[in-house]
Amino acid sequence: MFAVLKTGGKQYKVQAGDILRVEKLAADAGETIQFNEILMLGGDNMVVGAPLVDDAAVQAEVVDQIKGEKLIHFVKRRRKHSSKRTKGHRQKLTLIKITDILASGAGKSGVKAAIGSGSVAAAPAAAAKPAAKKAAAPAAPAAAEAAADDLTQITGVGPAAAKKLAEAGITTFAQLAAVDVDAVDVKVKPEWVAQAAELAK
Repeated sequence: MFAVLKTGGKQYKVQAGDILRVEKLAADAGETIQFNEILMLGGDNMVVGAPLVDDAAVQAEVVDQIKGEKLIHFVKRRRKHSSKRTKGHRQKLTLIKITDILASGAGKSGVKAAIGSGSVAAAPAAAAKPAAKKAAAPAAPAAAEAAADDLTQITGVGPAAAKKLAEAGITTFAQLAAVDVDAVDVKVKPEWVAQAAELAK
C-alpha cells in the first residue's frame, strides 16, 4: 500500500519504511508525527481524494533535523557596474521515516500533526487571545472620545494643538476653561481659556 501526501508545498509518494527529506517541520528527533493532507491511497483499493482523502493519514517518525546541500547563487553584471555577488544557501530539512499509512481513523489516532516550522496554520490559534484583548481595549478610549469636545472650534487651536492638549488630559471645553495658563505643561493661550469658558456654557 502506498500514499501520496502533501507537505511543504510538495507531494511525495511513500510506503511504510521509506526515509525521505521534507521541508523543515516543527518537531524534535524521535517524535512521531502525522501527515493529514493525503491526496491519494494506492493498493488493492485505490482512493483518489477530492482534493484530500477523508480521515486518511500517514504517520512518520522524525529521524533528525538536517540541512540540504549548499547552493551557490552567483550574479555578475558585466556592463557599467562590473559588480559580482555570491551567496550560499543550505535549506533546512527534516529527515523522517514512514511508519504507518492509515486509510481511516486519522482523527482518533491522537498523534501530533506535522506542521511546518514557518507555517501560519498555528498562528490564528496563538493570536486569538491577543486579538480578543485588542478588540476589548479600544472600548475605553472610544468612550473618552465620545465625551470629548472638538477643541478645534476654538480660534487658534488646530489639530496639532488639540492633540497636544489631549495628551495633557484636556479634552473638553470645561477642562480647558479651568486650566491655569502658567501651571500647565502644555502651551495654552489665555484667549483659548476665555473661548473655552464661553463654549462650555
